Amino acid sequence: MSKQPNIVFILNDHQAYHGHERAGSAGPLRPHFQKFAENGISFENAYCVSPMCGPARRSLLTALYPHTHGQVHNENDPAYSHEVYLDNLAAGGYQNYYFGKWHAGPGCAYDHHCEGLSETGYGNPYNTKEYEDYLKKRGLPRAQHRIERVFEQVDFQKKNYFPKLKEGALYQCEDFWCGEHAVGVTVTPKETHESFFLANLACEKLEELAAKKDDHPFTLRVDFWGPHQPFFPTQEFLDMYDPKEIAQYPNFDNDLHDKPYTLKEEANKPIGDGKNIIYPNPIPWEQWQDILAHCYAHISMLDAAGGMIVDKIRELGLDENTLIIWSTDHGDALACQGGHFDKDSHMAQEVMRIPMAMNWKDVIPPGQKSDKLVFTCDIPATIADVSGCPFGNRVDGESLMKLAAPDAPGADHWRKSLLCETYGHGYGVTILGRMVTDGRWKYVATEDTLDELYDLEADPYELKNLAVLPEYDAKKQEMRKLLTEQQENAEDPVRLEQLLGNPSAE
Repeated sequence: MSKQPNIVFILNDHQAYHGHERAGSAGPLRPHFQKFAENGISFENAYCVSPMCGPARRSLLTALYPHTHGQVHNENDPAYSHEVYLDNLAAGGYQNYYFGKWHAGPGCAYDHHCEGLSETGYGNPYNTKEYEDYLKKRGLPRAQHRIERVFEQVDFQKKNYFPKLKEGALYQCEDFWCGEHAVGVTVTPKETHESFFLANLACEKLEELAAKKDDHPFTLRVDFWGPHQPFFPTQEFLDMYDPKEIAQYPNFDNDLHDKPYTLKEEANKPIGDGKNIIYPNPIPWEQWQDILAHCYAHISMLDAAGGMIVDKIRELGLDENTLIIWSTDHGDALACQGGHFDKDSHMAQEVMRIPMAMNWKDVIPPGQKSDKLVFTCDIPATIADVSGCPFGNRVDGESLMKLAAPDAPGADHWRKSLLCETYGHGYGVTILGRMVTDGRWKYVATEDTLDELYDLEADPYELKNLAVLPEYDAKKQEMRKLLTEQQENAEDPVRLEQLLGNPSAE
């Protein structure tokens, strides 16, 4: 097409995905995303660049690995020294609109030529003037939630971030951020929840843009705060699930005897002792079923909110020249590998794998499924490609249009292996880890602990760490070589020798 396309990017935050949609078990229902994926291309082998929000979200802006853009933890906020696709699009004639969570380093979307709703740091949409105005306009009350379970967070700062959380009580999120480790039910209308608040703001902007009939292309991005905990669905979505139908997660009972210490860390009581996960898990599976039902219902609620945006684009006829991308920043370790609550900085498949799909009417043929290895950095690279507003600096992502367009010539030359990385949460403690996969085999090297090797075809839930078995030494060396090659391609200054260090006997 000669005219620059509009670009809509919907981003969920922290989504339980890999392993949760299993035969014989109730899993997250995502009818809107599934319909969206069927109308374009679904990437069935997508990974996040890092299991942490801040690093991954800055990679979604720069198409760079965290070791290059500099944000390696959630809360280390080095100044932006590399190009951001939003700035490049603005310079190329785009009108930029951004609604939702930032959590990608200093400033917010307003600093990158955007209008809409954006807060510094993690943020809390319920405290914004925009939310207050939205409620008044619709005659809605502030969101209120009935608390059913609270996980006590223990960290080195010993902070109680949410002192008003009480099991059995009604609760409103009024703190400076909204990441409560809690499970409950939103008792006010679903429209009071942040997901529908953001979706409605986006839909109003789309209506305004359609009415203007402006020749300028636009990009609209919606970054939901969920389905990151707290899991606060409304009863409407909770009623979609019978907890008894959720089969025990395959690695829930894993005793982690052959795992690195990073997979054993758990800061949530009662399932952790303040440092490590307790085995066997102190919460019986019958209660985990209820926790997962709330998580899945929250995912379904986000799915409905995202579906509103996609439907509005089509209703307004804006889909005639609009690329739509829908994904998430990283996964969730909920109930996995011994029964965690919240993801951590480890690189289990449940944390690293993400959903990703794209639509573009009459450009991307529907019904496609790609098993190529794709990751976070490919999304901004794709946006730069289709907008005609390329990055001036080197980037680590590739345009997904090489896989999505009819007879795309890039498909035969797509990457055969993929590098991902972690530096831990931060907060005074840093870990150093790298992961490489060729699609079937996965190898993880983490500083000063056991390395990991998995055959993902035979063991998709990573129950057996083959790296500790001498009969797999040859495969381990092969994957170490591949990791080194990928690091060199990514200009990663960390060396394999640093990662291997002196593994402790665990």
